[in-house]
Amino acid sequence: MKIRFLILATILAATLTSCQKQYEPVPLGQQVTLDDAFDTKDSAGVLALTFLTTCYLEALPNGHNRVGGDYLDAASDDAISNKLTVSAVQQMATGAYSAATPNSDDEWTHNYFAIRDCNVFISDIYRVPLAERLPSGRPAIAAYRSEARFLRAWEYFELVKRYGGVPLLGDTVFTITQNAQVPRNSFSDCINYIVSECDNIKDSLRAITDITGSSYGRITKGAALALKAEALTLAASPLYNGGNIDASNPLTGYTNSDVNRWQLAAQAAQDVISSGVYSLMPNFKDVFITQAQPIGANTESIFWMQVGTNASVEQQNSPTGYSSAGAQGNTGPTQNLVDAFPTDSGYAISDPASGYDPNNPYANRDPRLTATVFCNGISFWLNRAVQTFDGGLDKPGGSVVQTKTGYYMRKFMGNWESLTGSTQFGNTFHDFIYFRYAGILLDFAEATNEFSGPSTAVYTILFQLRQRAGVFSGANGYYGLAMNMDQADMRAAIQNERRIEMAFEEKRYWDIRRWKIAAAAYNTAPLVGMDLQQPVNQPLTYNRVPVLTTHFNDPGMYLYPIPYSEVVKNPQMRQNPTW
Repeated sequence: MKIRFLILATILAATLTSCQKQYEPVPLGQQVTLDDAFDTKDSAGVLALTFLTTCYLEALPNGHNRVGGDYLDAASDDAISNKLTVSAVQQMATGAYSAATPNSDDEWTHNYFAIRDCNVFISDIYRVPLAERLPSGRPAIAAYRSEARFLRAWEYFELVKRYGGVPLLGDTVFTITQNAQVPRNSFSDCINYIVSECDNIKDSLRAITDITGSSYGRITKGAALALKAEALTLAASPLYNGGNIDASNPLTGYTNSDVNRWQLAAQAAQDVISSGVYSLMPNFKDVFITQAQPIGANTESIFWMQVGTNASVEQQNSPTGYSSAGAQGNTGPTQNLVDAFPTDSGYAISDPASGYDPNNPYANRDPRLTATVFCNGISFWLNRAVQTFDGGLDKPGGSVVQTKTGYYMRKFMGNWESLTGSTQFGNTFHDFIYFRYAGILLDFAEATNEFSGPSTAVYTILFQLRQRAGVFSGANGYYGLAMNMDQADMRAAIQNERRIEMAFEEKRYWDIRRWKIAAAAYNTAPLVGMDLQQPVNQPLTYNRVPVLTTHFNDPGMYLYPIPYSEVVKNPQMRQNPTW
């Protein structure tokens, strides 16, 4: 692992020009040392808290168009990139990467940089005589230190998703003279460490009532509870719990299967639910453009990257025909994703009872479809209907970037369906949410079903999500879901509900891996789009067409390769299978 010292000179110099200090500030332009950052005379903790801010910035990526200008989901079966050249996500979806040439989501070096800086803060913050107290009256210093511990646990969680077991460094801050050639810890060790950290810090983190305007976006107790639930759900999943790609290898998963791991995951999700802090937002679209409580009215956000207001998501992803507003049309949802949305009766479009009309395929669908995807004719944007038929305003042909699938992504964008007298996007809150209450509900439903089968509690969660979405309850009150499902049928229902509820939130890419269905998702058939033709004086015709042939090396690509540079320089670093 690479070693570095964080130099904060530029940021801290700017901070010193605007903050009152109780001692002579570091002269502008002078290099800031760790002794400066964790000054034993700085009762305001200005420099130390600036250091913590850098830990946040390093640990929390903005997921919007994060991977080479595209969403991570465009490397799954839910979308493709519309770029004219071979994109980073297309390389990932077609398996064009290796240990020597890693994919663009390889986070090994970056995450260990962030972990080291968190360790610096954790080790040194108690040198600072911080006088601040939280609104509850508790000393703030313990909360700040626990925020760094949470960020460190989060970074390990992100590493484990990619690589399996990784080296756990504890609180060690390696120096240049120390031997950093450490081996990987087992998958079990890593999950236990993440869970233990969440348990140990949850009560010293801020409660929602401790969040004020100046502390908006800081890690709360709910985030620690949610990270624990997500880590245990990952650990209980088939890829690691009984489906280890190298059965006797503790680095790539558990070496035994244990259904009780699902019970632990269910209980952890239940702890978030039972806290009473979070609830579903009334309107699905508002979840992604409303600041979290208590600053805004968003009761669903648990853990997020604070981005602020801008029009970047709209500009990068809106249909190409709105070029005067800066639209670039980067993201093309697949027909595979569109087909996953039921009708507004809740029935799958393959069910004869759904009322689905292939000649009018976007009519009477689950409202989450048009809140997630721009569909021809039925979606309105900046005062006109979206046109994705061949030759339409949003699929004009030629060499401009435009949809390859017949669709564009709509999710996360502001309510710009109509703007009287304007053809430009206004600014919208685009915080990127990592954990939200709907996801925790789905974690609970999945874990409960896997441990003990379908139950009233599991059904109730799916009912709640479909009711919020605007799906009709039906005469029997089951929102189109089959009554008396067995475990396998309920599993399929939960997985599909998660797909459509959480689309483009960096869930699907990891879900198809942890469920161990990625090989089927990538290798069974090419991803499909919709080619829409509008003959003169004739109705539209809808033709399903292949848009990308994907490839997944089973079982090797269920985990990323450890970067070749790490294996070469560290004899104790064991590579993942097949790489």
